[in-house]
Amino acid sequence: MDFFSILTMVGGLALFLYGMRVMGDGLSKISGGKLERILEKLTNNTVKAVLVGAGVTAVIQSSSATTVMVVGFVNSGIMKLQQAVGIIIGANVGTTVTAWILSLSGIESGGFLLQMLKPSSFSPILAIAGVCMLSFSKKDKQRDAATILVGFAVLMIGMDIMADPMKELANVPEFGKVLTMFSNPFLGMLAGLCLTALMQSSSASVGVLQVLSRTGSVSCATAVPVIMGANIGACISALLSGIGASRDAKRASLIHLYYNILKTSLFMIVFYTVDYFVDFAFMEEPISALGVAVVHSMFNVAMCLILLPFSKLLVKLVYLTIPESSASAGNVLTEGERERKSLDPRFLDAPGFALDQCRHVTGVMARMAQRSIRTAIDLLFSYDEEKAEEVAELENEVDKFEDELGTYLVKIGSKDLSGNENRMLTVLLHCIGDFERISDHALNIKEAADEMHEKQLEFSEKAVGELQVFSGAVKDILELSINAFDQDDAEMARMVEPLEEVIDQLNIDVKKRHVKRLRKGKCTIEMGFILSDIITDFERVADHCSNIAVSLLQKGDDFEAHEYLDTLKTGDNMDFQGRVMAFRNKYPLP
Repeated sequence: MDFFSILTMVGGLALFLYGMRVMGDGLSKISGGKLERILEKLTNNTVKAVLVGAGVTAVIQSSSATTVMVVGFVNSGIMKLQQAVGIIIGANVGTTVTAWILSLSGIESGGFLLQMLKPSSFSPILAIAGVCMLSFSKKDKQRDAATILVGFAVLMIGMDIMADPMKELANVPEFGKVLTMFSNPFLGMLAGLCLTALMQSSSASVGVLQVLSRTGSVSCATAVPVIMGANIGACISALLSGIGASRDAKRASLIHLYYNILKTSLFMIVFYTVDYFVDFAFMEEPISALGVAVVHSMFNVAMCLILLPFSKLLVKLVYLTIPESSASAGNVLTEGERERKSLDPRFLDAPGFALDQCRHVTGVMARMAQRSIRTAIDLLFSYDEEKAEEVAELENEVDKFEDELGTYLVKIGSKDLSGNENRMLTVLLHCIGDFERISDHALNIKEAADEMHEKQLEFSEKAVGELQVFSGAVKDILELSINAFDQDDAEMARMVEPLEEVIDQLNIDVKKRHVKRLRKGKCTIEMGFILSDIITDFERVADHCSNIAVSLLQKGDDFEAHEYLDTLKTGDNMDFQGRVMAFRNKYPLP
């Protein structure tokens, strides 16, 4: 075997690994975070968790990705440790699907249909179809599907490129001695463990074994322990993910390790004990790519069925390894801390899900801002020191939300996002700023209430009536804009601007009425300043609600917010004018 054959083999391996990565990324993008959300929700019993874990892993073609995601769920408090066990066990079953797909490379038949199932036959077709879709399609979903096709084609072509040099390698005496050495159960397992830890993918290492099996030089005695070791080596990604995480996240990564060590040890003890007494004849026979897939699947499915009833013991074992400290047991997170913790860095590898998580956390931030506005307005009519303190605390929490969400969204922005995901990123970046400013205005209103309370000032009866109508409109526009954000409802977002127009008019009318009372001596200049500050804050809150609604309506880069608002408010827009009139009738000043 010469230098160029080695170079060809290494190049084929590089294409194989790259194709697997591209295909996995494409599958993850086309799911748009939906698979991860399924992982989060459908795990209320262990059997269902196993099925979900197996299904998701079969789709995204990576048990490591599934397990790392689970570690992130546990770390952020989204998922309990007992729920994680079932998914981790299921992921080990789901990863065997890749081996079955790769086993198609071993098909040997003269029949046309069977020949078309060989990667060397259909991979070029997939590659051509994928490249054409990437070149001519504008739709994100089609381009993501094309990425999957191209990745799969590159993966299969890489396998074929590796195959010929490996056939030459099989004739090298030293290589035969190495393979014979790996037939030793311990050494074979160690080889599979190291290869998988290096590649950080059991699917990739099993795929390499399948390519080697096509040379006819790999026996069952060599393949079985390598497959066993590959299962343990796959734990490296989860273990690395657990570094610096919470205790429960570390426990989740250890469950993955303990489960794989336990199932491998149990299988090898039973299998080689029986082999010692029975002497399996097939052990010295060459194994095919299909045989590798069969062994890999039977091993994982059998161990899943045997060990699943003992899943609670795995949880107890990791609690013995990492016990609960007295300090952490008494550490209770606030609502804000718990929600912000769900912005886990591990989710960044699935940007669709990470964006979905940001959307949820932004919704929590929005409700906090809304609560601060409602509480601050109530202080104007009935002052309460505890509620005043709550407004200040909420404003501080909302500031923390903006900081952490902004930082996390910038990190997501560096990932490869689809058009819809980029739109959502832009919407979220705009909205978190508006929600933060709304809470700032709540603090301003609270400070105005503080001043009135300290100086024992009161609004006139007419001013109170006007403020109640005005504040009612402000509460409603905030509720409307947050509901539109939560539901991503364009029709609801279109209702915001007519109400904002009415609030602008209320601002003008209340100021005029105040000036009249001031001239008649029914109001003081000091109360006038306070009233002016309050209604200015009301009007600014409505402006931010308008910004949120416009962000939700923005569909592309050519959308111009000012042009949209100018067009909307033209006199011949009867739909807009009709909505404005309806809101004016709803909020008449007394």
